[in-house]
Amino acid sequence: MKKGKTRKPMGRTGGMLLSLLITAAIGFAYFYVSLPAINLQSGDFYRFLGLLCVVYTICVFLLSAPGGKTDTVVRTPREKIKEWFGYTKKSCLPVMILFVAVIAVALVGQIVSLPIFRAADYRQLLTVQTGNFAADIAEISFNEIPTLDKDSANYLGDRQMGTLSDMVSQFEYSNDSAQINYQGRPVRVAPVAYADLIKWFTNRGTGLPAYVMVDMVTQEATVTRLSEGIKYSFSEPLNRNIVRHLRFRYPTMIFATPEFEIDESGHPWWVAPRVVKRVGLFGGADIQGAVLVDAVTGESQYHEQVPNWVDTLYVPELIMQQYDYYGTLVHGFLNSILGQRDVTQTTRGYNYIAMNDDVYMYTGVTSANADQSNLGFLLTNQRTKETHFYTAPGATEYAAMASAQGVVQDLGYTATFPILLNIAGEPTYFIPLKDATNLVKTYAMVNVAQYQLVATGDSVPTCEQKYIQMLADKGVTQVEELPQTQARGKVAEIRTAVINGNSYYFIRLEDEGVFYSISAAQNREVVTLNEGDTVTIDHAVAAEGGGTSILDGYALSVERRAPAAGGSH
Repeated sequence: MKKGKTRKPMGRTGGMLLSLLITAAIGFAYFYVSLPAINLQSGDFYRFLGLLCVVYTICVFLLSAPGGKTDTVVRTPREKIKEWFGYTKKSCLPVMILFVAVIAVALVGQIVSLPIFRAADYRQLLTVQTGNFAADIAEISFNEIPTLDKDSANYLGDRQMGTLSDMVSQFEYSNDSAQINYQGRPVRVAPVAYADLIKWFTNRGTGLPAYVMVDMVTQEATVTRLSEGIKYSFSEPLNRNIVRHLRFRYPTMIFATPEFEIDESGHPWWVAPRVVKRVGLFGGADIQGAVLVDAVTGESQYHEQVPNWVDTLYVPELIMQQYDYYGTLVHGFLNSILGQRDVTQTTRGYNYIAMNDDVYMYTGVTSANADQSNLGFLLTNQRTKETHFYTAPGATEYAAMASAQGVVQDLGYTATFPILLNIAGEPTYFIPLKDATNLVKTYAMVNVAQYQLVATGDSVPTCEQKYIQMLADKGVTQVEELPQTQARGKVAEIRTAVINGNSYYFIRLEDEGVFYSISAAQNREVVTLNEGDTVTIDHAVAAEGGGTSILDGYALSVERRAPAAGGSH
């Protein structure tokens, strides 16, 4: 019998090289799909390293199996297994050490980042100032009050897309809307998306042709067509996917979910907040600047201080998490679990308020027991994280929502999460009520301190006037404290315009410099007006110092003179 040569299935060097190639291929595929940040503060990075170590070890183990057709050395199965493991151990010792080190660092990092050891550091993540509600929160005019929630805005945006025959076959509404202030108005904007993978393949050369804007006040949805399409978005499956584009450009940065925004000229951008951990290795997530990505060209730049047109840097969930640390760790970690003295926390929901050309996040603050009453509420600037707490004992948002729904229970309307307003100096929940199709049908105002005081109306001005009168009738406010919202005089000038398919009359009274805007659909008598007629107009409150030249009128009465004897009617 001819003796063959003794060999291992593959030489040590060849096996290691092949193992490295396989590991690199699997590692690249995993990185391309999962996009972990190459950052010691990212838990995904440790999982990525652990995966590489495991894959390499398995490859070496499989490729180093002793024996083969030409191996004539007689060995027992036990000797073969021993040789197999010995070779694998020797070849993978550095990788095994790295794997153990990765696990050790991750465990130690988690432990040193726990609130039980770093309660004071967690509480310092958010600076909270005490504010005066009536002084800080100005009474805003009706053209600044959002009357939609996110679901209703997305419904209107999707419905508007359905009216565009040239787009609906190729694109769809993305439902990825963000609330911003655009040219002084609260709106939600969202890009369109490819309808499916085939539509992406046939349209990717020109990109997404438009974005959808929903006015949160007028409830008007418009599609803004772009001269050059959006090339970078979430609907891109390959390199132009916005998250993948950011990861390849900034491999070490940890990002929050990019938000779609437009600047004051209407150009589309992606705002990617940079996440940093301020407590230990993994704790105390916070935001430090953002990368702004041109949604059309993909050009990007990191900004430590973002431009003023950026509205969303700190998302509500992060702000609420930081306040919960601030409120629950007031006297240390043990008190947050056992005694709970002075412990406070945010309520379960939030909403947005547009003020001073910025977007503020609003949420209530309640006790540790999370009962049916609030201690006050927070307002946080989503660009700067400036946070104020306002003392306003009263009902929680959900109790107010239930109270509003009770008034219209026969209609089956559903209350949206409230917006907090200053009405006649009183903290007031403003609650749009919508039907089963997500369309807003009526509005309610609920007093925070006395949530049994509920006023409803088919329009915001009507609702406010009923609410103000209710406050006066119940003795909550004095008559002299109520804003002047009625004007009487002779008509000096009448102008007309068609806005969004509706006829509006703009009336100026004698000795006044403002016009009152009145819809013919709601006040048919305005069509018969003539210059010189004496009228009484109920109108919106003028913003202080705002230089308002047009006020929204919602009720009109005309003093008609009796016709002379024998005259025609």
